[in-house]
Amino acid sequence: MIIPRLSAERGHADHGWLKALHSFSFADYYDPKEMGWGALRVINEDRIVPGAGFGRHGHRDMEIVTYILDGALEHKDSLGNGGVIRRGEVQRMSAGKGILHSEFNPSQTEGTHLLQIWIEPARLGTPASYEQQPLPEAELRGRWRLVASPDGAEGSTTIGQDAKLWASLLAPGEALGYDLAPRRLAYVHVIRGRLAVNGHFLATGDAAKIADESRLDFRADEETEFLLFDLPPVSQ
Repeated sequence: MIIPRLSAERGHADHGWLKALHSFSFADYYDPKEMGWGALRVINEDRIVPGAGFGRHGHRDMEIVTYILDGALEHKDSLGNGGVIRRGEVQRMSAGKGILHSEFNPSQTEGTHLLQIWIEPARLGTPASYEQQPLPEAELRGRWRLVASPDGAEGSTTIGQDAKLWASLLAPGEALGYDLAPRRLAYVHVIRGRLAVNGHFLATGDAAKIADESRLDFRADEETEFLLFDLPPVSQ
C-alpha cells in the first residue's frame, strides 16, 4: 500500500520571519487524518529570514532531527551545547526528560531552509542529549546514506527509536532499491526533483505513506534528493 501525500495538501503557516509547510498536524494546522505515520510525528519544511529564529523554548520526549537544505542554523541549549550547522551537516536533539533550546539564522543576508523532523522515542524520560554529524552531499549521490539510526551505524546520528532515516541524491534515470522487513512502515519525502516509487510519481515536496510492501524501487526522472524513513510496526 502506497498512499501519496502531495505537497499542495500540506498545512502552511506564514509568520513573516518564518514560512512553514507541515506534512502532519502541527501548531495551528490540524488534520485528524494527518497526525503522523507510525513513530514519525513531524516533518516541517521551514524557511527562516536572515537574523531571525526560534527563541528559547522547551521540548520533552521527542527525537528531533534537523536536516539543512540551504543556509545555516545556530543552536544553543540548556545542556551547554552550541554551534552552527550548515548544508552538509545534520543535527539531532533528544529532548528526553526535558531540554530548553533556541535555533536562529545567524546570517544577516541569507535565508535558512531546513527540514525539522520529529520521531517519537521508544522510551520516555531518558536523559536529554545533543549530537551534530557531517552529512556530505557527495555521500548521498547514487546511494543510500544513513542519516539517523538507533545505534549510530555508518556515521549516522543516534536516535532513541528502532527507526532508520536514509537520504539519497539520484541523477536523472538513476535507480535504487530497498527491502522493507515484514510489518515495517516506510515514509518517503521528496526534497527536490521527481521520483517514481513502485510506479507512483512524486515531485518536490510530495511524500508517500507506505505499508505492507516488501520491496521499494526508486527511479529519478531528474536530479532528485529524497528521504526514506524505515519505521517500526505501529504495535511496537
